[in-house]
Amino acid sequence: MSKRVLVTGGAGFIGSHVSDVFLANGWSVEVIDDFSSGKRTNVPAAAKLHEVDIRSPEAARVIADGKFDVIIHLAAQIDVRKSVDNPMFDASVNILGALNILEALRASGRGTQTRVVFSSTGGAIYGDLAVPPTVETTPKEPDSPYAIAKLAVEHYLSYYTRVHGFDTVVIRFGNVYGPRQDPHGEAGVVAIFCGRLMDGRPLTIFGDGTQTRDYVHVTDVAEGAFRAASAELPSIKRLDDRAFNIGTGSATSVIDLAKSILAATGVEAPIEFAPKRAGELQDSCLSVDKARDVLGWTPRITLEQGLGETYRFATKSKRPTHHP
Repeated sequence: MSKRVLVTGGAGFIGSHVSDVFLANGWSVEVIDDFSSGKRTNVPAAAKLHEVDIRSPEAARVIADGKFDVIIHLAAQIDVRKSVDNPMFDASVNILGALNILEALRASGRGTQTRVVFSSTGGAIYGDLAVPPTVETTPKEPDSPYAIAKLAVEHYLSYYTRVHGFDTVVIRFGNVYGPRQDPHGEAGVVAIFCGRLMDGRPLTIFGDGTQTRDYVHVTDVAEGAFRAASAELPSIKRLDDRAFNIGTGSATSVIDLAKSILAATGVEAPIEFAPKRAGELQDSCLSVDKARDVLGWTPRITLEQGLGETYRFATKSKRPTHHP
């Protein structure tokens, strides 16, 4: 009998790739998504879909009744700027949504049998005081409500593990990019740059372009999630014991990213600058040694490969856009 996984946010950019990896490995996959940002076309045909809000009693029932071996919790409010503008909404989705899962497991008695893999943030959670490349035990100084909510959920997971015997893992992502990321939604800079190139518009950089990020391809991230779900892991005594950075270990400035995507696509476009935005880090780069040593995971796709592939996918799936 195949193992069962529930992917929350499984209609989203990352969640759909995670679902693909589990299906490819012979798992039975179910998806929770309310389509606030995900797309129906992203949900694999072989996956069972539950169209519910992660905070709802209906989602709790799916979790309580599902007898899942693993839950990959990706459903989230993902926009740092939106969290700055509306911290209460961000906390409602990102903290209460996670607690709805954990309490459903506790009430059903499944907490010790279902591994919960939580997608956290590998950049925002450490803050601007961290010295890259950042290791998992780096002190946490989150600079946005989004990052604060992610860190709060990590503490809840640690509590449920130590007090209630839950099986939990945290994967802290770098800046994820790749096919299916919507260039017109609240997306990462790679998808936004692709969208602007397709629309014949300049590439806009917020700040002076020297800020750095760790850009990791979504298929590498999905493989990291699968490894976190299936690996033998040590017991938890401290918060970071079962936390793993999923990035590349390489820092790329936004100005270099813009130049790289122009080179990878062969498209010509001017580069413009705009004021830096609140709540965003100056520098972020993750050490991924722990994921390599414990999960047997390493990133495989270079930035050059990934940028070209992402742009080709975007051009094939381009939809009409209307700009004021």
